[in-house]
Amino acid sequence: MIGRLNHVAIATRDIASAAAVYRQTLGAQVSDPVPQPDHGVTTVFVDLPNTKIELLEPLGANSPIAKFLEKNPSGGVHHVCYEVDDIHAAVAQMKAKGATITGSGEPKIGAHGKPVVFLHPKDFVGTLIELEQR
Repeated sequence: MIGRLNHVAIATRDIASAAAVYRQTLGAQVSDPVPQPDHGVTTVFVDLPNTKIELLEPLGANSPIAKFLEKNPSGGVHHVCYEVDDIHAAVAQMKAKGATITGSGEPKIGAHGKPVVFLHPKDFVGTLIELEQR
Protein backbone atom coordinates (compact mmCIF):
# COMPACT_ATOMS: atom_id res chain seq x y z
CA MET A 1 0.00 0.00 0.00
CA ILE A 2 2.62 2.60 0.97
CA GLY A 3 4.75 4.15 -1.69
CA ARG A 4 7.94 6.09 -1.50
CA LEU A 5 9.10 8.08 1.49
CA ASN A 6 7.92 11.63 0.85
CA HIS A 7 9.62 13.32 3.80
CA VAL A 8 10.89 13.09 7.35
CA ALA A 9 9.57 15.87 9.59
CA ILE A 10 11.74 17.43 12.28
CA ALA A 11 10.25 19.65 14.98
CA THR A 12 12.21 22.71 16.05
CA ARG A 13 11.67 25.75 18.24
CA ASP A 14 13.57 27.96 15.78
CA ILE A 15 12.90 27.19 12.14
CA ALA A 16 15.22 29.95 10.88
CA SER A 17 18.20 28.49 12.75
CA ALA A 18 17.31 24.95 11.68
CA ALA A 19 16.99 26.04 8.04
CA ALA A 20 20.37 27.79 8.28
CA VAL A 21 22.01 24.55 9.44
CA TYR A 22 20.70 22.71 6.39
CA ARG A 23 21.49 25.60 4.01
CA GLN A 24 24.87 26.78 5.33
CA THR A 25 26.36 23.73 7.00
CA LEU A 26 25.02 20.97 4.77
CA GLY A 27 24.69 22.96 1.55
CA ALA A 28 21.06 21.97 0.95
CA GLN A 29 18.42 23.85 -1.00
CA VAL A 30 15.90 25.17 1.53
CA SER A 31 12.47 26.68 0.90
CA ASP A 32 11.10 29.82 2.50
CA PRO A 33 8.96 29.35 5.63
CA VAL A 34 5.25 28.86 4.96
CA PRO A 35 2.62 29.16 7.70
CA GLN A 36 0.17 26.23 7.74
CA PRO A 37 -2.56 27.53 10.09
CA ASP A 38 -4.84 24.50 9.55
CA HIS A 39 -2.08 22.31 11.00
CA GLY A 40 -0.71 24.75 13.60
CA VAL A 41 2.79 24.81 12.13
CA THR A 42 5.17 26.76 9.96
CA THR A 43 7.02 24.57 7.48
CA VAL A 44 10.29 24.72 5.60
CA PHE A 45 11.23 22.00 3.12
CA VAL A 46 14.79 20.87 2.53
CA ASP A 47 15.13 19.27 -0.91
CA LEU A 48 17.28 16.14 -1.14
CA PRO A 49 17.96 14.01 -4.22
CA ASN A 50 15.71 11.17 -3.01
CA THR A 51 13.25 12.80 -0.55
CA LYS A 52 12.70 15.90 1.59
CA ILE A 53 13.17 17.01 5.18
CA GLU A 54 10.27 19.03 6.57
CA LEU A 55 11.20 21.42 9.36
CA LEU A 56 8.26 22.22 11.65
CA GLU A 57 7.91 25.13 14.06
CA PRO A 58 4.85 25.70 16.27
CA LEU A 59 2.31 28.21 14.97
CA GLY A 60 -0.04 29.28 17.74
CA ALA A 61 -0.56 28.12 21.30
CA ASN A 62 -2.49 24.97 20.34
CA SER A 63 0.09 23.67 17.89
CA PRO A 64 0.67 19.91 18.12
CA ILE A 65 4.35 20.72 17.58
CA ALA A 66 4.37 22.86 20.74
CA LYS A 67 3.16 19.85 22.69
CA PHE A 68 5.81 17.66 21.06
CA LEU A 69 8.52 20.21 21.99
CA GLU A 70 7.34 20.27 25.61
CA LYS A 71 8.18 16.57 25.77
CA ASN A 72 11.29 16.92 23.55
CA PRO A 73 12.81 20.34 24.31
CA SER A 74 15.67 19.91 21.83
CA GLY A 75 13.30 19.01 19.01
CA GLY A 76 13.73 15.95 16.86
CA VAL A 77 12.04 13.64 14.41
CA HIS A 78 8.27 14.21 14.62
CA HIS A 79 6.92 11.97 11.84
CA VAL A 80 7.61 10.22 8.57
CA CYS A 81 5.42 10.65 5.50
CA TYR A 82 4.71 7.97 2.92
CA GLU A 83 2.90 8.44 -0.36
CA VAL A 84 -0.25 6.48 -1.23
CA ASP A 85 -2.15 6.26 -4.51
CA ASP A 86 -5.60 6.80 -2.98
CA ILE A 87 -5.93 8.42 0.44
CA HIS A 88 -9.54 7.29 0.93
CA ALA A 89 -8.68 3.68 0.11
CA ALA A 90 -5.69 3.91 2.48
CA VAL A 91 -7.91 5.27 5.28
CA ALA A 92 -10.42 2.46 4.75
CA GLN A 93 -7.65 -0.14 4.75
CA MET A 94 -6.07 1.27 7.91
CA LYS A 95 -9.43 1.37 9.73
CA ALA A 96 -10.17 -2.21 8.63
CA LYS A 97 -6.84 -3.29 10.10
CA GLY A 98 -7.54 -1.52 13.40
CA ALA A 99 -5.09 1.37 13.00
CA THR A 100 -5.94 4.61 14.76
CA ILE A 101 -6.23 7.66 12.53
CA THR A 102 -5.70 10.88 14.46
CA GLY A 103 -8.06 13.84 14.48
CA SER A 104 -11.41 13.39 12.75
CA GLY A 105 -10.09 10.47 10.71
CA GLU A 106 -10.85 12.35 7.51
CA PRO A 107 -8.13 13.59 5.15
CA LYS A 108 -7.10 17.25 5.36
CA ILE A 109 -5.09 19.22 2.84
CA GLY A 110 -1.42 19.12 3.83
CA ALA A 111 1.59 21.34 3.21
CA HIS A 112 1.94 20.11 -0.40
CA GLY A 113 -1.70 20.89 -1.21
CA LYS A 114 -2.59 17.19 -1.22
CA PRO A 115 -4.86 15.18 1.12
CA VAL A 116 -3.14 13.71 4.18
CA VAL A 117 -3.97 11.70 7.29
CA PHE A 118 -1.90 10.82 10.34
CA LEU A 119 -1.70 7.38 11.93
CA HIS A 120 -1.23 7.15 15.69
CA PRO A 121 2.27 6.16 16.85
CA LYS A 122 0.91 3.53 19.25
CA ASP A 123 0.06 1.40 16.23
CA PHE A 124 3.33 1.98 14.33
CA VAL A 125 6.29 1.16 16.54
CA GLY A 126 6.13 4.53 18.33
CA THR A 127 6.31 6.56 15.10
CA LEU A 128 3.70 9.05 13.93
CA ILE A 129 2.98 8.23 10.27
CA GLU A 130 1.61 10.67 7.72
CA LEU A 131 0.03 9.28 4.56
CA GLU A 132 -0.11 11.69 1.62
CA GLN A 133 -1.93 11.10 -1.64
CA ARG A 134 0.41 11.23 -4.64
